[in-house]
Amino acid sequence: MSAFTPKSDLLHTLEQRGFIHQCSDFAGLDAKAASGDLVAYVGYDCTGPSLHVGHLISIMMLHWLQKTGGKPITLMGGGTTRVGDPSGKDASRPLATLEQIESNKNSIRKVFSQFLTFGDGRHDAIQPDNAEWLAKLNYIDFLRDVGRHFSVNRMLSMDSVKLRLEREQELSFIEFNYMCLQAYDFVELNKRYGCTLQMGGSDQWGNIVTGVDLGRRLGTGQLYALTTPLLTTASGAKMGKTAQGAVWLNADMLSAYDYWQFWRNTEDADVVRFLKLITLLPLDEIARLGALGGSEINEAKKILATEATALIHGREAAQAAANTAQQTFEAGTLAQDLPRVEIPASQLREGFGILAAFVKAGLVASTSEARRQIKGGGLRVNDAVQSDENAALTPRDLLPEGVIKLSLGRKKHVLLRCAD
Repeated sequence: MSAFTPKSDLLHTLEQRGFIHQCSDFAGLDAKAASGDLVAYVGYDCTGPSLHVGHLISIMMLHWLQKTGGKPITLMGGGTTRVGDPSGKDASRPLATLEQIESNKNSIRKVFSQFLTFGDGRHDAIQPDNAEWLAKLNYIDFLRDVGRHFSVNRMLSMDSVKLRLEREQELSFIEFNYMCLQAYDFVELNKRYGCTLQMGGSDQWGNIVTGVDLGRRLGTGQLYALTTPLLTTASGAKMGKTAQGAVWLNADMLSAYDYWQFWRNTEDADVVRFLKLITLLPLDEIARLGALGGSEINEAKKILATEATALIHGREAAQAAANTAQQTFEAGTLAQDLPRVEIPASQLREGFGILAAFVKAGLVASTSEARRQIKGGGLRVNDAVQSDENAALTPRDLLPEGVIKLSLGRKKHVLLRCAD
């Protein structure tokens, strides 16, 4: 693939920005993209009320697809969520109720409009739900007409199955069927919308090429598979979650300030790669930022954080988050836009244990973690390092602004406020 120079704007852009991991037929896909007639999809199961930053790369790929003249499909997995994708899991996902799936689906949908234009035009994005066809399948007919094309030997060789079995973890029969349903989705989207490309993370390669193969056996014409690297740090950690929980994309589940801080804390070695992958900055500007050395790399991190936050929360909220950070870290003042939590005033009058306060603020996951942080000098109240795990917050700790500033290290802050 590296010896092939893409002619299409799509693959040229994706290659330049570091999106491409594997492709089933690079030259064939490039020609299809250059024709201006490429329809591609990414599937999103409805396992939670929001996607997280690990999904950003595939969403950005759909953005560049539309930007370069293709038609994106964001497929909602209302049907496949009832089964559960075993990829990368040691145990079966808890099966959600139909009501939970529907609620999650409606919540997840919010984020896509920030990146894509939906409508009825030739290149407008669409968002079908695979429950439309999967829920109506007759099991016997599906086994006879579709299931006969799947080789169990080959399915057992797929990473989503093989790795689970190698770790001697149970794989349920319902999960084993997941790749059959995902492959059928590809064929159905081709039939309904002329879709010829499925994109996804590298952990989906086996499932995607199974769909390409099923399409060939069922006579759909040429289908293509394209995967991206998983979003990991330079040190190899998979992104999407922190010690405090998932880094959600829905604005109502994670504040603009916390989202901004997540990207501001990027490792030095990752700045340029993330600027290419999850911002819309031109490559020459990214190259300029990448040339910054020493402490100047922090300016590039702030730009990364602001640009990434603007895509999810809007430019105004992103700039406000940047301003809050500047006031908090550089000017040394108390920024009123910091995240807040409320407790009853009576609780503070009685004395609110410092360990419980930091758990309540979401700065630590448990009281035991708070104890460890205190021993390491990591917890501050109103910028004063705390050393007594039995200490309690009282009204005397309130600042003139009527809040108590809780800090984990020097970069994570929450304001504790009393509710009357």
